[in-house]
Parts: sequence; structure tokens; C-alpha cells
Amino acid sequence: MTDLNVTQARLFEGVWEGMLTGVSDDRPPEDAPPSIEVTHRRTTLPGVEVIASEGREGWLLRVPVPPQTLSDGVQTYLIRDAQSGRNLASFAILAGDVLGDDIRAEVALLRDELELLKRAFRQHCLETM
Repeated sequence: MTDLNVTQARLFEGVWEGMLTGVSDDRPPEDAPPSIEVTHRRTTLPGVEVIASEGREGWLLRVPVPPQTLSDGVQTYLIRDAQSGRNLASFAILAGDVLGDDIRAEVALLRDELELLKRAFRQHCLETM
């Protein structure tokens, strides 16, 4: 039984970081870090580090994001316990022009909602005077 949890911390300088907590029955008892595997499109990423966290329970998980995995759209990375095969978490990176349309549509929607609120507020002010 695996009871590992991953909490995202940040993406900084091309390295995704998170906290790994919990226990794995498949893990040796001598506090060895769990064996973690990160994949992108079914390809295992190199350089994944599981480092004992000083002063806190758990481990720091560091995943270098290879530049060749980045492209337009959404890129999803899957984090799993290599011993049990259980999926622990995932993270996604969004990039490119595909986002431009989404952001522009969202801003346009926010502007429309703001105009509605302004009109309703002005009407309310006129009615209560």
C-alpha cells in the first residue's frame, strides 16, 4: 500500500518543485527516499531528484523540465511511485499562441460583466436618490 502525496511548490528556472510526504510499504525502512518517476507522453524524464527535506517531514521533489518537451498548447507531466506504479500527481505547462485566444476571450467576458455591473450600479444610484 502506498500512501505518498505530492504538493506543488513552484516552477523556477525550468525546474518544477514539490513536497513529497507519506509512506510507502514498498520502500525500504531505512528512510531511503521513495522511487519517483515522472513521464511526459509516456517518456520518462531524466534528472528527477528526491531530496530529504531539512527540518520538515518528507522529501523535496525536483523535476527538471526538458526544453524539448515544451511546445504550443498544454504539456502534462505525470508523477508516479515507480515501485507501485500509482499515479501521485501531475502538473501542466501551458504555452504558445493557443493561450492568446483564451486570455483575450476571458478579458472580453470580464469587460462585458463589468459593464453590466456599472449599468446596474448607476441604475441603483438613480433609483435610491
